Parts: sequence; structure tokens; C-alpha cells
Amino acid sequence: MSSGLYALKPWYADRLAGARRALAARGVTPSTVTAAGVGFGALAGLVLATVRSPLAATVLVAALLALRLAAANLDGALARETGTGTRWGAVVNELGDRGAELAALAGCFALAPPWLVLLAMLTASAPSWVALSGAAAGAARINGGPVGKTERCLLLIVLAAVPAHADVLLVVLAAGSALTAAVRLRALHRALAPARFRTGRTT
Repeated sequence: MSSGLYALKPWYADRLAGARRALAARGVTPSTVTAAGVGFGALAGLVLATVRSPLAATVLVAALLALRLAAANLDGALARETGTGTRWGAVVNELGDRGAELAALAGCFALAPPWLVLLAMLTASAPSWVALSGAAAGAARINGGPVGKTERCLLLIVLAAVPAHADVLLVVLAAGSALTAAVRLRALHRALAPARFRTGRTT
């Protein structure tokens, strides 16, 4: 499953090929790129919380989230390019992706009620939980959706431009993320329901 702006990922990866080769030539590790992505997300959140000029905030948030998305694409691609991919690296990659998004959303505490920001954080993570649960059950990793990672970044850029409507935009982000999780869950049910397998009791 690949829908929404995620369908542009192959095209975007091609645009980043030069940066990927340059990073590989300089010996930059995938984990360093992952950490940079978290840093870009945190800086975007800081801008949302502190920069009061909508124009300046929009430009800065757009640039930082573009770098955050680039890092999210480059860390895995760099690991494949250099043959340094590991299972632990995949864990770091996933944690970094979630950390970068939550750090950016944290900036909204200065613009909206805390309960709404926490709700947006929770629902923004739900699509990835569903995808990872499906992968753990043996299904192909499901990505994209009506409001995936890229769409959520775009909503934060709009929020930077019109902070007075932060509440509405966070509701859209939360509802869209929940819908995306539901769409992925339905696709997983269709893919896995016919399968017959034994599961062990867990506690």
C-alpha cells in the first residue's frame, strides 16, 4: 500500500541520491543522519513555540521539516548504500522517526491546549504502530495514507503560517492520522485474515 504523498518517495529518493553518495563518501553513519532528523524536528518545534512572525515561522518550519523528511529518507538509504544496515539500526530508525515528529509537535504546546496537542501526538504515532504491528505479523510494511508523515509535516507548516487556527489544524491532523491508522488496519486485516498460523500466549 502506497498512497498520498508517500507515493512520491521514489522520486524524492532519486533527488537525494547526490546527498546520499556524499554522506557515504564522508563516512557519515546512518545513525548520525537519524539523530540529525530528530534535531531538525526539535528545531521546528522550537520555532513553532517561539517565533511570533508567521512569515518567518513558516519559512523556518518548512525548511526544517524538509530537512527532517530528507533525513528520514537518507538514513535507511545510506545504510543500504554502505552495507551497514542492521536490525538494531532499523529500531533506531523507527524511534528516530517518531521522536522527530513528536519533537516538532511539542512546539504546539505554546499554541493550543495541552490535551489537544497530546491527542495529536498520540494519533500521529498510530499509523506507524499499525504498520509495525503488521510487519511483525509477517505482512508487507504499509505506508502512506490520507494523512501520512509528509501530510502531517505540511499541516505543521500551515499551522506556522496561521497560528491562530492551531486548534483546528491539530484536530485535522489528529482526525486524519486516526483515519490513516484505520485505513492501514483495514488493509492489514484483508492481507492477514486468510492466513492460518499459530500464535503463542503472551503476557
